Amino acid sequence: MAKTKAVSFSRNGGPEVFQYVDIDLPPPSQGQVQIRQEAIGLNFIDVYFRDGTYKAPHLPFVTGKEAAGVVTSVGPGVTDFVVGDRVAYAGADGAYSIERNIDTKHLVKVPGGISLETAAAMMLKGMTAEYLLNRTFNVGPETVLLFHAAAGGVGLIAGQWAKALGATVIGTAGSADKVQLALEHGYDHMINYKTENFAERVREITGGKGVDVVYDSIGRDTFPQSLDCLKPRGLFASFGQSSGAIENFTMAHLAQRGSLYATRPTLFTYIASRQELTDCANNLFDVVQSNKVRININQTYPLREVGRAHADLETRRTTGTTLLIP
Repeated sequence: MAKTKAVSFSRNGGPEVFQYVDIDLPPPSQGQVQIRQEAIGLNFIDVYFRDGTYKAPHLPFVTGKEAAGVVTSVGPGVTDFVVGDRVAYAGADGAYSIERNIDTKHLVKVPGGISLETAAAMMLKGMTAEYLLNRTFNVGPETVLLFHAAAGGVGLIAGQWAKALGATVIGTAGSADKVQLALEHGYDHMINYKTENFAERVREITGGKGVDVVYDSIGRDTFPQSLDCLKPRGLFASFGQSSGAIENFTMAHLAQRGSLYATRPTLFTYIASRQELTDCANNLFDVVQSNKVRININQTYPLREVGRAHADLETRRTTGTTLLIP
């Protein structure tokens, strides 16, 4: 049986638990193709699996949800992909590998105008921005929104996309450099949460009205202040917890601040069907090819140095998108 290289962990913990190992690579089975991966996306969900926030289905476990590559072999029953197809995915465990087999239900074909590196950099983050702006809340010209972690991978895409939709876009970041970066990517107003009270600044920016929707991937450090930024009947969209899980949340938090709504969306619910996946990906490809959204690959690491990449991500030393290169 053929072998390939992958990064796995056998116990939960810090970046030091990663091991660069040989794994078996059998021929693709029914409904699968084999791909040679050109680039792998780094995302906070990878950290959650490594540290145990999300339970891995088995150990040892090859984590990673997002990558792009070229089909090298086709399994039985596959008719919609052929050898040589350029493909990408966001939602199939096992991305931290050089080669892999993958069910075709997870794959989309990458348009010729988009490089595989760009595809790997944007699938999970870009499709997250797509569902947050178009389906979790229907952002348009009347919308005023707040997006935390504006200089992160999702934040930089969302800022540009929301601006293209005509919204007034407010963001937060933790340094002057990140504030400036976000201002260059669609944000109308930026708040440095290290030096300013972001809830107070949002109220100042909006003339006391608040925002229609807060997109919060930070969690513990921004709760419940994110709720204080909302208009009555506004929406709190909590789609991550990079600073830790929100604790002691009660429905009274929503009632006391004006009949607020709250949701905890995940990308994988929004792309559960084949049609939803292709619609979401095509919306992303279209907005990138229109040049309304540009994808920033600000850091790259060799796959074998994924521990260093995780450490930099967790200590907020990264901006935009980070790729792992097999």
